[in-house]
Amino acid sequence: MAEELSKKQVAEFKAAFARFDKDGNGTINVEELGAILKALGQNPSEAELKELISRVDTDGDGAISFQEFLAEMVKRMKSWGGEEDMREVFRAFDLDGDGHISMDELKQAMTQVGQKLSQEELEAMIREADVDKDGRVNFEEFLRILNVK
Repeated sequence: MAEELSKKQVAEFKAAFARFDKDGNGTINVEELGAILKALGQNPSEAELKELISRVDTDGDGAISFQEFLAEMVKRMKSWGGEEDMREVFRAFDLDGDGHISMDELKQAMTQVGQKLSQEELEAMIREADVDKDGRVNFEEFLRILNVK
């Protein structure tokens, strides 16, 4: 499955996985998944967390390894195909609904999911996506950065 991704995409998923793998042991367990979902405003029970993990946990060890995480991300990317799904994700970042993701909106959205990024990291993310160089990311730029277009 990983061969369907570019080296850059694998590296980005590895970085995301590492941020969720709080104890650095190479897996995401029930507690770590619970912390992620709570940061997203959800409050799943332990049974629900175990069910979520079991859907991805192909080797049955009760945790999600990076390879299992990567395989799930590939599946989800394939199912994201619809533009309306992508617009919904975009709207989650576009907090004021003006059709653009500003530096401040990106910072707020990343903080909501437990990611405290430096000003330099935020600027680099915007700069990479911002084709028209207006300091913000519009929907087309958002799609381009996700390699979905």
